[in-house]
Amino acid sequence: MPFDPQDPEFEARVRASFARQRMMQTIGAVLERVAPGEVDIRVPFRDEISQHHGFVHAGAITTAVDTACGYAALSLMPPGTGVLSIEFKVSLLSPGKGDAILARGRVVKPGRNVSFCQGEVFAVDGGAEKLVATMSATMMTVRGRPDVVD
Repeated sequence: MPFDPQDPEFEARVRASFARQRMMQTIGAVLERVAPGEVDIRVPFRDEISQHHGFVHAGAITTAVDTACGYAALSLMPPGTGVLSIEFKVSLLSPGKGDAILARGRVVKPGRNVSFCQGEVFAVDGGAEKLVATMSATMMTVRGRPDVVD
């Protein structure tokens, strides 16, 4: 379902906030796509984000999809607000192995104070995508806190 963003500058706002995210820099994440209520983040495979069997670590997978869901929610929030995760559940379905992982966050139900999102993470190998994780997430709109404005 298409959503109308409350901020006409939503894409620039999401991209600027993403650029300040040190965790995204740490895992090598790239913001690929921003649309109203939708964000895609790619994380190239590197040994530094793998676990002991050589798969992408569950923490890196969760970090990427949580961020994708958060920015998907932020894309629909009014200017001068921020976003914080308040709850999520991740289901790891298959090991993440390949050239990269692709985390896709989507808003299911936006709200004034709370938005519900779903995320999917795919292992990308030679262009083929394999679903490796899903997320259900609740995101909070933060108002009146100058230290939490995206």
